[in-house]
Amino acid sequence: MRIDVVTIFPELFEPFAATSLIGRAIEGGLLRLDVHDLRRWTTDRHRTVDDEPFGGGGGMVMSAPPWLGAVRELCGDRQVTRILLSPQGRRLDDRLVRELAQVGDLLLMCGRYEGVDERVRELVVDLEVSIGDYVLSGGEVPAMALIEALSRQVPGVVGLADSVERDSFRDGRLDFPHYTRPRVVEGLEVPEVLVSGDHAAIERWRQKRALERTARRRPDLLGSDDGEADR
Repeated sequence: MRIDVVTIFPELFEPFAATSLIGRAIEGGLLRLDVHDLRRWTTDRHRTVDDEPFGGGGGMVMSAPPWLGAVRELCGDRQVTRILLSPQGRRLDDRLVRELAQVGDLLLMCGRYEGVDERVRELVVDLEVSIGDYVLSGGEVPAMALIEALSRQVPGVVGLADSVERDSFRDGRLDFPHYTRPRVVEGLEVPEVLVSGDHAAIERWRQKRALERTARRRPDLLGSDDGEADR
C-alpha cells in the first residue's frame, strides 16, 4: 500500500513513521509512506499557503493553487484516491477503513487554519474523512489515525491476523475483556474459564462478554436504541 501525505508540517510524521508497527511495515516494504511539504508548490519567496477569506471573518484560508499543484503532480497518471481530512467529512469507522484498504494508492490532504479554499474540494478531492464531531487545528492527527487503521489491514503488518479479525467493530461488536498475569490483582481474579484449558468454553465466554459489553456501551452497533453508553 502506498500513501502520500501533503501537509505544512511534515516533521510531525517523522517519529510516527519510525515507530512500532508502522515503522516495521515501512522498513519491511509492506507500506510506503511519502510525506510532502505543501510549501514546495508555492510560488512566492515567503512560501505562502494561506490568505484572508473573501467576505471577511476571522482566521485564514488555505489557498487553492498550492493544493492543486501538489495533488496533480503527486498523482500524475496513477489511480489515486484523494482524501481531505476534514470535520465535515464521512465519519471514519471500520467499514470505511476496510473500503479504503481495497482501493489502492491514497493521497491524504492535511488542511489547517479555517480550512481550504472550496475549489480544492471541487477540483481534486474524492472523499472527505472525519475522525469525529470535533475540530482539531489541522489534519495531521486524523491522517495518522487513518494510516494506523489502514496499516492493520495490510497482510503481514500485524503478526497474528486473527487479532485483527477479533478487533472491536469487526463483527459489529466490541471486543471481549482481556487478562494476563498475575492471576490476582488487588483481589480481582482472572475468570476461571480462561485458565480452564477448555477452548470451546473460552470461546463461548468471549462471545458472550463481547455481546454484553456491546449492548451496554454501544447498543447502536446492535441496531438498538436502548441503553446508555458507559462513561
